[in-house]
Amino acid sequence: MRWKILLTDGLKAEGQAILAQQAEVDDRSGISAEELLKAIGEYDAVIVRSRTKITADVLEAAARLKVVGRAGVGVDNIDLEAAKARGVTVVNAPQASTNAVAELALGMMFGLARRLAEADASMKRGEWLKKHLTGTELHGKTLGVVGMGRIGSRVGALAKAIGMRVIGYDPLIPAEEIARRGAEPVAELDDLYAQADVITLHVPLTPQTRHMVNAEAFGKMKRGVFIICAARGGVIDEEALYEALESGQVGGVGLDVFATEPPGATPLVTHPRVIATPHIGAQTKEAQTRVAEDIATEVLAALAGKTLRWRVV
Repeated sequence: MRWKILLTDGLKAEGQAILAQQAEVDDRSGISAEELLKAIGEYDAVIVRSRTKITADVLEAAARLKVVGRAGVGVDNIDLEAAKARGVTVVNAPQASTNAVAELALGMMFGLARRLAEADASMKRGEWLKKHLTGTELHGKTLGVVGMGRIGSRVGALAKAIGMRVIGYDPLIPAEEIARRGAEPVAELDDLYAQADVITLHVPLTPQTRHMVNAEAFGKMKRGVFIICAARGGVIDEEALYEALESGQVGGVGLDVFATEPPGATPLVTHPRVIATPHIGAQTKEAQTRVAEDIATEVLAALAGKTLRWRVV
């Protein structure tokens, strides 16, 4: 009997082709939570992105389910404890989007430093604000990387290539390993806040990291600091961030993720010193192909009981 695999948020053709060699694949992109609850009992595996929530209720209704595949990195939309309790394997594709997210973070740094969004908008209004759009150079500035995993380390490497000093903080990685990954390790997060001209966040959303960047944290940073977050919404206290922007404590922000997605035209999203993008970190042709291929092979390996590269639970 061939396995049945459900796709709830789409998957590039390369991944679907791999799955189709061994399974029956149903692509029901955009399926609602109610529809998912009714349908999930028919499937051996489900592959999701960040939109679909695999809750305890969904898992309880999934009588045949053996594997949940996350086409990407973050698994905060999957109830891992409930999956573990029911013996459902969860796998992801953590390496595929590393370069894409890192390049977006660097692009946001350039955008803030040279005020590109403001300059473009003014030109489209027929204005010529050359004298009013003085920017700053990233060369010689200090980048603070919070979270020295794959993406954080890659951002650091790109930043060093343009002449930035890179410092890194990660409580889960030894100082010597942070140094091996190309950053000067700092022992305390407050030390990073005090030194960094630009801060880029690369941590998962957990109870410990939720609102880790809050009003108190902003007060410890250099005045006019740039902040980049292409990790997970909720890591930054958005109300406190807006207040820090208004006061000038934070000079500019690049946000690809939000506590609520889509966030709508909030005061933070529409702020003139915010570059806001709709969670496009992994949205490159190359990354999406890698994600599709990686998660397809990993889900099939899990169904076959083979050794896994990226097992979460």
